[in-house]
Amino acid sequence: MNQLELIARALQSSKLNVFFSGAGMSTASGIPDFRSPGGIWSKYQPVYFDEFMGSESARHEYWRQKAEAHRDFAGAKPNDGHRTVAKWEARGILRGVITQNIDELHQQAGSQNVLELHGTARRVACMDCDYIVEADPLVRQFLETDRVPACPRCSDGGRLKHATVSFGQSLPSDTLYEAGKWCREAGAFFAVGSSLVVTPAADFPRIAKQHGATFVIINRDPTPLDSIADYVIRDDIVKVLAEIDANLAE
Repeated sequence: MNQLELIARALQSSKLNVFFSGAGMSTASGIPDFRSPGGIWSKYQPVYFDEFMGSESARHEYWRQKAEAHRDFAGAKPNDGHRTVAKWEARGILRGVITQNIDELHQQAGSQNVLELHGTARRVACMDCDYIVEADPLVRQFLETDRVPACPRCSDGGRLKHATVSFGQSLPSDTLYEAGKWCREAGAFFAVGSSLVVTPAADFPRIAKQHGATFVIINRDPTPLDSIADYVIRDDIVKVLAEIDANLAE
């Protein structure tokens, strides 16, 4: 029995399985890894949350960077890997997805249970009230006017920010709590397309493994957790997921 058959058997024989995805999951959809050479974070100094909250010029720079990044994924569509994961959830062999990605492609592919650790760049939220709206029209407005949009609900023009977690901003505590619960209860844990170096997200595979989960890594490059994984596959993510799926019994 080969490695893919063993992974398929582990997936099908375990309960409450969890799929953890990073930027590599979406590169087949044409979305660049922002940390890679040429990515947004390699070209610009990111705007930290405190800077955004306290400075008009920082908010303008934030929106300029976000508008550039928005062009990279606004028209992106789910790839076959996203669709495979959604299929597994629909079949009842996957509890859900924990993702570091901000593109909502898992949801667009049909995944219902998705925990977004870093939020979503497809929406904009006001930092001063509970207003939230689709990002695309406001990004277009910024590009046309070169002015940071203001919250239409706040009388003094509330600070609008993409509904993502910025540098220096805390991850949502309720999402972290639920993700930790999923990891402790997982029978199998898939870490896919993630470098597994950014904490606290990189701690989730360790938690799952410590609580008895079969730990599978699928990633282009080596990760710091390869040594504790039960299976490590360095190959095309979409192809590997399709091959695992082909080995699942109906």
